[in-house]
Parts: sequence; structure tokens; C-alpha cells
Amino acid sequence: MKSATKKKNNAAMLRIEGEMTIYRSAELKEALLAPLASANALEVDLSGVTEIDTAGVQLLMLAKIVALARDSALRLVAHSPAVLDVLELLSLTGYFGDQIVLSSRAGASAGSANASGRSAHGT
Repeated sequence: MKSATKKKNNAAMLRIEGEMTIYRSAELKEALLAPLASANALEVDLSGVTEIDTAGVQLLMLAKIVALARDSALRLVAHSPAVLDVLELLSLTGYFGDQIVLSSRAGASAGSANASGRSAHGT
């Protein structure tokens, strides 16, 4: 359960490992917001996230809001299966504007839609 930050070209990179839950919200809030005070961009690697709850989602949303207010970029990368499941469940996959590799389960349901976005059943 750790997070690590490093900087490159005035862009901070943060890797979060373990839970992104209410039990770590204070620690993670500081880890997410501190780099935005001095960096012009923050890349958050979510590949090590084993569990995420609504508090974790709220922290990611807060980081996006703070980044926008400070004219910084926030990029979420390497989404773990736990993160993908929650973002898909809450229909937030497009909210952060990052490219997300969807799980095979999501790909199967997306495959039933035609080019116009309507399902094969016409709904």
C-alpha cells in the first residue's frame, strides 16, 4: 500500500499501489494534489490499484478539477482491472479524457452495437 512520485521535465509521475479506498483517502489526497502545485502535468499510474471505492473515485475527480484550475494536465494510465470495473460501473470511462483499454467483457458488449451507437436490437 504505497504511492511513489517522481518528476521528469516538470511533469510528475505518481504510481499508486494497493487500495484507493476511504481508509487511505487522506494519504492519497496529499499524494495526488501535492505534485499539481509545482508540476505542469501529472501522470497517475493505476496499474497497482487492487481496490477502489467511491472515495478513491472522488479523489481522482478532485485531482482532475484541481489540475484544470491550475492549468495543469492530469493523465490516468495503466488502469488496473479494479479501476476499470468501477469506472465502467459508474459510466466514467470518458470523464477523464484518457485512453482506456477496455476489458474483454466491455468489448463484448460494445461489439453488439453498430456504427451509429444503437444496439443490434434497434434500441
